[in-house]
Parts: sequence; structure tokens; C-alpha cells
Amino acid sequence: MTEDVILANARLVLADETVTGALVIRNGEIAAIDQGATVSRGAVDCEGDYLAPGLIEVHTDNLERHMKPRPRVAWPLDPAILAHDAELASTGITTVFDALRVGSIPTGSRAPYGKYARDLSSKILAMREKGVFRISHFLHLRAEICSETLIEELAEFTPEDRVGIVSLMDHMPGQRQFSDISKYQEYMSGKYGLTQAEFDDHVESLYALHARLGADNEAAAVAEGKRLGAALASHDDTTVEQVEVSAGHGVRLAEFPTTVEAAAASRDAGIAVIMGAPNVVRGGSHSGNVAAMDLAKAGLLDILSSDYVPFSLLTGAVQLGQEWDDMARGLATVTDAPARATGLTDRGRLAPGLRADLVRFRLADGHPVPLATWSRGRRV
Repeated sequence: MTEDVILANARLVLADETVTGALVIRNGEIAAIDQGATVSRGAVDCEGDYLAPGLIEVHTDNLERHMKPRPRVAWPLDPAILAHDAELASTGITTVFDALRVGSIPTGSRAPYGKYARDLSSKILAMREKGVFRISHFLHLRAEICSETLIEELAEFTPEDRVGIVSLMDHMPGQRQFSDISKYQEYMSGKYGLTQAEFDDHVESLYALHARLGADNEAAAVAEGKRLGAALASHDDTTVEQVEVSAGHGVRLAEFPTTVEAAAASRDAGIAVIMGAPNVVRGGSHSGNVAAMDLAKAGLLDILSSDYVPFSLLTGAVQLGQEWDDMARGLATVTDAPARATGLTDRGRLAPGLRADLVRFRLADGHPVPLATWSRGRRV
């Protein structure tokens, strides 16, 4: 048994409203919620700050940034994973689906995509068992359809591996995220320094791989996702026809649809629409696709993902709350909605009996400032 922790005089972000009240933490769970500004003896006075459920991150490439902090610099895995874990905790994220690419593309270019997911996920799971993490980690396998090794790499995972999401990633240039192939060249040249000839060779090899293996890989990824008990996600759907294919696969999450039409079709099919929080914060897509805020204004945005900037998750959710004049609705895109979409029934809301995953923050000039994070009742 542990002593109760009472967080009082807080603006509690509930499922559909924000109220002033107090929350009691007991044995890692939310034990009670009371309304009113009273600060009882021994309670922590939150001074009117927001107290929200801990944020749930469904798609982040942040770990890869810690693994390779500079070009041609490989950082040791243990400190890279721990730095990633600590950074997310500092931004109010208490549950993360670590996005790991599955499917390598061995080529002669400067941008070979080597296999790494199985070894890295084993390291993450072993560290979790040792209790060294601040927050809760699940796996998100990004299945590269245009790959020579996808099927054999997926076969290395089992239902015991905490794989929560399998996404179908078709990055063949000239469609989806990179319908404008010049944007793809800009991305690849900026990241890998490819010459024109190297870029042309890379694109040609991708087209050949896709023609030879794309259909079989997509079918296998769908089957493997179901075997692992994971939620299936589409990626960068652009047309209504692509959404219809996704729905036929049993997809539950639409990651970053690139057009209003695809987002609307996803919603009609009962597929939750995920957009990037950096898209919200920046005011648009870096790839020239639909702006997340435009989808929010049209009522077509369900979930935010920090994608490549962890701090953007809280910032983007608050911006949505301000746009909608409903902070509870804005925060739900990073708490309740992702929890429901991924089958996590023990978190995502402030309610008795759920995990005491919490973030306390206040606004400074309209921007959120995270002050404290609790994971299962422990301040991290």
C-alpha cells in the first residue's frame, strides 16, 4: 500500500468538459475525483493548472533520431532508448507506440535501409522488463511494402511482443505522401545527399521492387498484423479508392491522409483519422499535402501524432482546443481517442479505476508549459 497523493485546485480535463477539482492517486490508479477549488491538508495545490490524462503517442520516429544523432553516427542503443523515453516523459507523453521500420531495401545507393527492428524491439522489451522506463512502451511496426525482406522480418515477431500497431507504408514515389516527386527528391537529397544520378537509380529500384513484390507484401502485412493482434493502420491514403482498399483490409487507423477526400472517406468507413501535430503547429504539411487544421475545422480529425517532434503533441492538442473552443475535445485527440483506437481500456481518461497517467501543464502566452508527468501514479 502507498500513501494517497491528492492533486487539488486543478483544471481537470475530463472526457467532455474541463472542471476545477481534485484528483486522488492511490496504488497507481485514479481513486477519486472531486469538484471544487478546496485544497485539503497534505494535498498538492496545482494553482489552477491543467491536469489531463497522460498523452498517448501512436507514431513517433523520435527513437531513430536518438539512435543516429548525426549523419554516419550510430549512438549506443541503451542510452539512445533511455534518452528517448526521458524526452517523451518530459513532454507529458505516458504511453508510446515506438515506430520501427520493418522491411529493408538493400541497394547500392547512399541510402540503404538495413534491418534493425527485431534487435531493437528485443532491447526495448528487455529494458521494460527491468523497470528502467519512465513511461509505457508498445511497438508500432511500420511495414514497408516496397521491400525485399518484409515478410521474413514480420515473421520474427510474436503476439507476446506488445505490437500494438502495424501500418502499411507504401513510400513508392509519385503517389501518396510524395505525389509530387520533386518533394521526394528534396527529402532524399536533403537527408542522404544523393546526386541526381543516385536519386534516379534509387527511384528506379523502388519501382521495380514494388512491381515485383508490392501486392504480396501488402497481403502478408495485413495477415501478420492480425496474427500479432495489432490494430492495422493505412498510411498517406490519397484517394477514395485507396481508402476503400484500406477498409477492406480491416484498417482502424488512417495515418496522415493527404487529401480532404481521403479523410472524409476514412471517416465514412469508420476509420479514425490521424494527423501530424507538427502539421498543426507549423500551419501546414511539409510535403505540400492537406493541412491538419483544415481537417480539424471540417470535423475530420480524430487523433494527433507527434511524428518527429515529441513536444508538438501537447502543443498541437492545445491549439486544437483553442480552435474548437473546447480544451477537453482538443486533449481527447491525444488521450481518449488514441486509447480507444488501439484497444487500451485502462488509460486515456480521468476516471476512477484507470491508470494514474497524468500531465500537469499551464499556458504561457497561449502555449502549453508541461510542469509534471505521472506514469501509473509515479512522478517521472
